[in-house]
Amino acid sequence: MIRSFVFSQKEGRLISQDIGYDLLAVLLKDEGVQFWVDIGEASDEEALAILDNVFHFHPLAIEDCLAPSDRPKVDEYEDHIFLVIHSVELDEKQRDFNANELDMFVGQNFLVTYHRKPLKSIAMTMEKIAKNPHSVARAPDRLVYTILDFLLDNYTPLVSHFSQRIADVEANVLERGSDEIFDEIMRLKSLILKLTQICWPQREMLTRLARGEVKLIRPHMLPYYRDLLDQLVRITTQAETYRNALTDIMQVHLNLQQTQINRIIKVLTVLATLSMPILIITSFYGMNFQHWPTLDHSTLEAYLWVFGVTAVMTVGLYWFMRRKGWW
Repeated sequence: MIRSFVFSQKEGRLISQDIGYDLLAVLLKDEGVQFWVDIGEASDEEALAILDNVFHFHPLAIEDCLAPSDRPKVDEYEDHIFLVIHSVELDEKQRDFNANELDMFVGQNFLVTYHRKPLKSIAMTMEKIAKNPHSVARAPDRLVYTILDFLLDNYTPLVSHFSQRIADVEANVLERGSDEIFDEIMRLKSLILKLTQICWPQREMLTRLARGEVKLIRPHMLPYYRDLLDQLVRITTQAETYRNALTDIMQVHLNLQQTQINRIIKVLTVLATLSMPILIITSFYGMNFQHWPTLDHSTLEAYLWVFGVTAVMTVGLYWFMRRKGWW
């Protein structure tokens, strides 16, 4: 679906929506208007009709736009810049998140966005335009800021989701150490690593925008872009903190597992030690001799003698281990 919005250059007033391709080409030369074209869930042919035939963007930028990329970037061309950034969408049912690419072409009086899947940041920006276009559409760099602001706001539910899951794991690991806890820790570490790999390159891109290294970002808009950078830095810092917390939880889990194993080994060792007297005595009486002390007595007396000696030795070993604190 292709949407378009035309605004007056001075007031930022919404003039028209969803105009034809031919009119877009004409308005592109009109310095009195600015517009935003959003290409969402469109075929490559439909996208090319806008990107190449109407705007005549650089072929390399168009190629990068139509080919999925997992690397954020900002490229400057003669009359426009090309941005690649990624949004995140929390999938609570799958306990996962999806990273969706958003491409932007920014010029003096236009913004063109391209995405293959519906994005909340785009939908929220359109809702804001419907309510108060003047606050959004005074210039393309402000419109870009609005979209990026909504895009980064959508990271918050994901970060909160991770925080809750880590708290649950932390509570459960002290109650019970199981393979399920280990699997959950590894899943969370994998997801947070995935988030970190998305955030770090985007920090580099936003740093360029916030420092004024891109000519189409006006000086008075730089504080707004620095605020976006600060927001992304906080998200990245939180992700790193969560990774470290999971590493600590993993260590606690492994220590608890090792402690449990040591307890089991201790019990087995004590049982094996306590069984030594009966093993020693029975091994003696298992030897092939015709005459052996106590065997000349009655069977009852022999049993009592053997059991008595065994019991005394076993109790003695038990008392010795208790005194040493081994049991």
